[in-house]
Amino acid sequence: MTTTEAPLHTSAAITRAVDAVRARSALVPEVAVILGTGLGGLATAMEVETTVEYGMIPGFPLSTVESHSGRLLLGTLGGRRVVAMQGRFHRYEGYTLQQVTFPVRVLRALGAETLVVSNACGGMHPLWAPGDLMLIADHINLLGDNPLIGPHDASLGVRFPDMSAPYDEGLRSLAREVARAQGTTLREGTYVAVQGPTLETRAEYRMLRTLGADVVGMSTVPEVIVAVHAGMRVLGCSIITDQCLPDALEEASLERILAVARAAEPKLTALVRGVLERL
Repeated sequence: MTTTEAPLHTSAAITRAVDAVRARSALVPEVAVILGTGLGGLATAMEVETTVEYGMIPGFPLSTVESHSGRLLLGTLGGRRVVAMQGRFHRYEGYTLQQVTFPVRVLRALGAETLVVSNACGGMHPLWAPGDLMLIADHINLLGDNPLIGPHDASLGVRFPDMSAPYDEGLRSLAREVARAQGTTLREGTYVAVQGPTLETRAEYRMLRTLGADVVGMSTVPEVIVAVHAGMRVLGCSIITDQCLPDALEEASLERILAVARAAEPKLTALVRGVLERL
């Protein structure tokens, strides 16, 4: 699909996509999981029943990022029926936010009532280190856009959804309990989404920190907005892959970012599995 063929978030478009998945699997998921940069390996912890390539689902974009596989996995994890996106989409790939978030509509229509979203991010909190996990408590949208802009379909959600608490406190409480039981350090803070694909300048990191952000990334926020609009409970977790301290800034590389994400992934997998087991 090209960027000029963005499907609107309409019931008909969602139904076509759901039908394509249903033709390959009868599993009705309770939980949807979005796996971010370098985190696709979490899928190995799933008992996968069915794999559906994104190209087989009408309306789904195709992943253009090297570390994103581009597959929908249906199966079980932590005793729950799960649908997982092994690879997500970004504004910087040239997709509209409606395209970026269309899969969330499909995950919801498949039956998922809870969304677990993960990402790799840059850490701006001076006391946090690469490899730390951060529970997302809130976010700042600096993408310059919103996936809900456009014609309104009341069957998908209210016109003006409340975003005072997009990350479910009950799920966050469970995550804290699981992290304590597992002996995992779990930070908690605010995620800011920027367009990318360039990493930030020293001045931009100072600005973002001043605005109240603890970590910065190029995803997650649009998906969370649509999930909240669709009535889903949301749990967000980030892996801090590099330190973004303006006065001690080192050049970052994708290879190093991916290496840190993969090294921390077992902690994230254990955390998500533990939360699902306690739902």
